[in-house]
Amino acid sequence: MSKKSQEIIYGIHAVEAAIRNQPENILQVFVQQGRNDKRIKTILDLAKNSGVSLQAISNDKLKEKCPKARHQGVAAEIRCSNSNAITLDDILEKESVLLLVLDEVQDPHNIGACLRTADAVGVDAVIVSKNRSPALTPVMRNVASGAAETVPYIMVSNLARAIEKIKDSNVWVMGTSGDADQTIYDTKASNRLALVMGSEGKGMRRLTREACDELISIPMQGSVESLNISVATAVCLYEVRRQLQNKI
Repeated sequence: MSKKSQEIIYGIHAVEAAIRNQPENILQVFVQQGRNDKRIKTILDLAKNSGVSLQAISNDKLKEKCPKARHQGVAAEIRCSNSNAITLDDILEKESVLLLVLDEVQDPHNIGACLRTADAVGVDAVIVSKNRSPALTPVMRNVASGAAETVPYIMVSNLARAIEKIKDSNVWVMGTSGDADQTIYDTKASNRLALVMGSEGKGMRRLTREACDELISIPMQGSVESLNISVATAVCLYEVRRQLQNKI
């Protein structure tokens, strides 16, 4: 198997989520020798029950496998397989849809944090451009704390065309912009909704902005002009979820 078809993930949450959700893609789990605390024991039990191969290695060996990372005593080698990947078409067939679209968001820590919030809120998929956002990385998986294994991360060739496809499937597309007249609290969320977040600083690109059905902002009362993209995403998604819950 080529190195490109496998990667190392690390951290308690990421490895545990991978074992729970994709045990068939795990080639090996590496655990730091001497670690027998409750969190590691949970991973050991899950791996054994799932038939996943386990290996105890030294802390130095573990550091070699995931350099410059807080591995928390565990790492796993996983198979990168897209054969059963969920597509945008699969998601759009659902009766209710909540999508998060990230336009030119490139920082892996921010994307990982957005994935974590997406999982917490119940987002069906995160959509990004292949050319303007990175593929899933070990850093993103670690920051996402397991959400990268539960929330589909769908990379599309052309984001504007993907948004048009989303709109054609009767999904309302709401974009965020600092100069929008109405705020997230003025809008009314529908049960088929896509929230578009632009990159920190530049915001959405022109074509992405023009493809949105409506634009909303987050009210800012203090002196700062904007929020970090992952924080802004959390604010918007939780307000959307609050509105949807009140409709039930």
